[in-house]
Amino acid sequence: MRIGIPAETRAGETRVAATPEIVKKLAAKHQVVVQAGAGVAASVVDEAYVAAGATIGSAADAFGCDVVLKVRAPDAGERALMKQGAVLIGMLNPFDAENTAAMAASGLTAFALEAVPRITRAQSMDVLSSQANIAGYKAVMVAANTYQRFMPMLMTAAGTVKAARVLIMGVGVAGLQAIATAKRLGAVIEASDVRPPVKEQVESLGAKFIDVPYLTDEEKEIAQGAGGYARAMPADWMRRQAELVHERAKLADIIITTALIPGRPAPVLISEDTVKAMKPGSVIVDLAVEQGGNCPLSELNKTVVKHGVSIVGEPNLATLVAADASALYARNVLDFLKLVIDKDENLVIDREDEILKATLVCAGGDVLRK
Repeated sequence: MRIGIPAETRAGETRVAATPEIVKKLAAKHQVVVQAGAGVAASVVDEAYVAAGATIGSAADAFGCDVVLKVRAPDAGERALMKQGAVLIGMLNPFDAENTAAMAASGLTAFALEAVPRITRAQSMDVLSSQANIAGYKAVMVAANTYQRFMPMLMTAAGTVKAARVLIMGVGVAGLQAIATAKRLGAVIEASDVRPPVKEQVESLGAKFIDVPYLTDEEKEIAQGAGGYARAMPADWMRRQAELVHERAKLADIIITTALIPGRPAPVLISEDTVKAMKPGSVIVDLAVEQGGNCPLSELNKTVVKHGVSIVGEPNLATLVAADASALYARNVLDFLKLVIDKDENLVIDREDEILKATLVCAGGDVLRK
């Protein structure tokens, strides 16, 4: 079987779908074709792939394989290079109906890894968690670089510098890593989330949890989330949270927002009025900027200063740590491949498998995920 690893062409995308470590394992039983230069942005040279057993080829060579491994969904030109019935595996944005329809029309069998269910058997394939972990770390580093003061408390001969106060909004994988990283840098941290079970995790990392009481059974039920993801909370709870966050934000030096709801615009957590009330020189890093942003003042691909506050709208922060992000993503992909390649190294797709059923977005010209 021929497995292709093309270069990513989406603007700003620096990751690659397979590293030499993974290629070596695949090349033991299959022919692996890597597009020339595919790993350069992730600090992987072509020679490393050749040493791992791959063949270096053109885009047409990589896309023309039986199985194509990608990070992001292919564009029209890339789809045209793929053959009918080819298997495509990557982060394909299953909520983009137009893109899914285009892949189906191209005759592809496409698996969207973002749709991997959050069950024990699928943990090693969870690309959202592996990449969010990196984004949470990098968000703190970007914030520290933008913030014009120290993060830790310092006692010097010239006087004492207070520790930065950091507020984390949304305590999923990215938020927890942001807490851990900010703690290592010596910041004082508070965190907020709609899900009550995360309070214990927040406090175990040394942060204070901002608790918004639940007044109804409906609020408590929704707050539990679904499938490991947060759900949209009722308007009254969001109002109470906004009031409490507004008061905590006025004291914060850095705010990192990570709240996302799959397939829906990001919830607004930091209003313009809250930004106006923040201290001059404060920093907001909005990890949800690609889905509309947790702050309405965020601008995609830009760092802007509004009301004296720097607001970072850098999307997809995992691409700023391309080497490790690619390594983790490639391991996720390898574990997923084990579900579609049998013991005889043949491609076999069991549509009754819980993971494959959840991730298969199109096959045989049909869109399978609406």
